[in-house]
Amino acid sequence: MTNPGPSRTLGLDTLRALAITLVFMYHYMVFVSGTPTFGWLSVVGWVGVDLFFVLSGYLIANQLFAGMARGEALSLKAFYARRGLRTWPAFWVVLAAYFLFPAVMGGKTPPPLWRFLSFTQNIGLQPGTAFSHAWSLCIEEQFYLLLPAALLLASRVSSRRAHAWMAFVGLMLAGMATRAVLWSLYGREDSGQLAHYYPNVYYGTLCRIDEFLPGVAVAFFKNFHPRTWQRTMQHGQALLAAGVAATVLMLVGVYNFYYIDGYGYGFFMSAFGYSLVAVAFSLLVMAALSPNSWLHGLKIPGAQRLAVWSYSIYLSHKAVGVIVKNYAKPLELPPSVVLLATTVLSVLVGALLYRWVESPFMALRDRWFPSTFGAARLPSAQPLAR
Repeated sequence: MTNPGPSRTLGLDTLRALAITLVFMYHYMVFVSGTPTFGWLSVVGWVGVDLFFVLSGYLIANQLFAGMARGEALSLKAFYARRGLRTWPAFWVVLAAYFLFPAVMGGKTPPPLWRFLSFTQNIGLQPGTAFSHAWSLCIEEQFYLLLPAALLLASRVSSRRAHAWMAFVGLMLAGMATRAVLWSLYGREDSGQLAHYYPNVYYGTLCRIDEFLPGVAVAFFKNFHPRTWQRTMQHGQALLAAGVAATVLMLVGVYNFYYIDGYGYGFFMSAFGYSLVAVAFSLLVMAALSPNSWLHGLKIPGAQRLAVWSYSIYLSHKAVGVIVKNYAKPLELPPSVVLLATTVLSVLVGALLYRWVESPFMALRDRWFPSTFGAARLPSAQPLAR
């Protein structure tokens, strides 16, 4: 992520700002207020993570596919170095705060340090531990590790575009099947195993990594079906309408059928809902990329900055909320003051982390590893076959 500039797409920044706002609303309910402060948006706000997954899937895959479509040679070393310099420094700073100042950061015990450093903290994660929301970063890092290697392997196995689309569909179906099986074990209250749902399904890599695929598919469509992509981009308003309708439909499903009192987690929303939410968000991503869409040029005051700071805000906002809550309780501050303080401080801390940690390391990244690709042409640089 770079400083805001003309190369940034306003629509994608709007979606990223929406994602961090939704996550904040959800976590504020869970860790600060204990009530749905923002109404139904608090209840469904956890899908902001899914929106982040789709955006990451598109942005990372688009960089890789663009170079591959030009016939350039992908450097795994450069890719991993660039991703590490982008995501690790701010993560390490917040992680250090949790281990060095546990009482200040909430007083709960975190998983072992090596689980964070190896990005395996999400595996079997129990809710309620310190820095638990790093689970999504772990899955992102696992995705970053797998994607470029998988693309290099796939390019050597087959050059047919149809095979790529079959892989996208097959992997998403595999994710759905995995969740269906795990739901049968842990999804219903009468099973007596409901406590295992979050460690195995909600936090599970195999159950959530397929949510990157709709974003990856959008990037593949853009780079390897350029003529069809350009024709599709002419219908930006229709894409936006479809994306909004699909997103609203899925949010209604999340609100009413994700968890059903007296029953447990709904089968449809558990098995298929995660993937369908991601597909709905991918339509919004396509709309954001279309110059003919209202979303593409939407400029909301502060949204672009919020998008730029969103990663650091995500890392730090829960601790900020807990700290404000703990200090506000003996002072008996009204809920509105607690909300205002939490919001302002979350944005401020995120902005400072971006300015003092993210930005310097991104500058080093661009100096040491200016590109993910080398100048050499790939042997199979010709366009993918149908």
